Amino acid sequence: MTALSLRMRLFLLILPPLFLVSIVLGIWRFEVAQRTSEDLFDRSLLAAALAISRDVAISEGDALSPQTRRLVSNAGGGEIFYHVTGPGGIYVTGYAYPPRAETPTSPEEPQFFVADYRGEPVRVMRMSETTTIGNLTGETAVTVWQRVADRDAFAAALALRAAALMAGLMLALALVVWFGVQIGLRPLNDLQDAIRRRSPDDLGQIRRPVPKEVIGIVATLNRLFAQVRSSFEAHQAFISDAAHQLRNPASALLSLAETLPEARDPARRQAHEQALIAAARKSARLANQLLSLERLRYEGVRSVKRFDLTALAAQICRDQGPAVLSRDIDFEFFPSPNPLMVSGDPVLVGEAITNLIENAVTHGGPDMTKITVRTLREGPDAVLSVQDDGVGIPEDQADTAFRRFGQLRSGEGSGLGLSIVQDVMQRHNGSVELLQVSLGATVRLSFPT
Repeated sequence: MTALSLRMRLFLLILPPLFLVSIVLGIWRFEVAQRTSEDLFDRSLLAAALAISRDVAISEGDALSPQTRRLVSNAGGGEIFYHVTGPGGIYVTGYAYPPRAETPTSPEEPQFFVADYRGEPVRVMRMSETTTIGNLTGETAVTVWQRVADRDAFAAALALRAAALMAGLMLALALVVWFGVQIGLRPLNDLQDAIRRRSPDDLGQIRRPVPKEVIGIVATLNRLFAQVRSSFEAHQAFISDAAHQLRNPASALLSLAETLPEARDPARRQAHEQALIAAARKSARLANQLLSLERLRYEGVRSVKRFDLTALAAQICRDQGPAVLSRDIDFEFFPSPNPLMVSGDPVLVGEAITNLIENAVTHGGPDMTKITVRTLREGPDAVLSVQDDGVGIPEDQADTAFRRFGQLRSGEGSGLGLSIVQDVMQRHNGSVELLQVSLGATVRLSFPT
């Protein structure tokens, strides 16, 4: 499903609310205008009645001035009809049979009401005042009325013109919003074009002037480019180091394999076979460690579960025991009296413990006599430590020991063991610490429980 463009989204977000507001305001304005027009129409009726009353009083009869006739015939709400009676109720002028109010009202003030005249609803105004016509003095009643239909038609015409004006304004606003959003989004389009034109090898920062609303996006992209560039550089360095490290055992395997057919003496042949097996194991171990590093880097902790750290350490010690004891090294395991439940990937944690034990065996030196593994609880943490009485690791060389392919002295190791341990602990929100002791080395792993 294709997502709406940003311009269309802004268009739909801006115009519908404005359209609804315009409708509400239009209804309110129409009602106000209708009330105002009704008031103006009623005032026109009153003005017509006053003008008629004045002319009747002046002419003492039914003669209306030309101005009054124009007012009566050309009122804004349609033609005005009138009826005048003099003192005693005698008919003076106007249309016969004027509309009457259903309920009588006070004659002191002008009376406005709606009545029926010849089958049509009309708006009526009736006023009375004392006048003298000839030699008669008394109440003169002036009744004027106007068709409601004429008023409604006039109001409808006004409303139609207002609606047409509002529709034109909404159309103009829609065009302004549409093209205004397009112009406003031009910096984003320019930024998109600039990113699209980049080559895959160009991971430099984006240096373009952009609106302040987009600064956060550009900063995030620059941070992402920096992370990708750093990842590529680290990956390339890793490949280069791995190729360098794999070259030596591969060369050794090739040399041993080439010399094996020439070994005719059984003892010499057996020695070559043992050396070939050892070189193959070293290459396999190095390859497994490289795979572990890459899996940690790109996959992380795949299977998180609760497991007992003490039980896992006991199993690792059972698996590593024969290899350690075969070198005449005492191997001890002191478990925690209570289970140490932690969350994580037991395979990765087991790999870290295995690397610690193998690292101690490989780099402890010829005088090393003992390796001790312990599990215990310290506060909220589950702790595992591997201690040996070998040559140890100087404090100023600890960073080198934990660096990939970092080796303090030449030997059988690959320089990946402690690096894998550190990556595993980082993935489990734990910590690895190299303790300084008087004899040998102690590496301590702390897991949050």
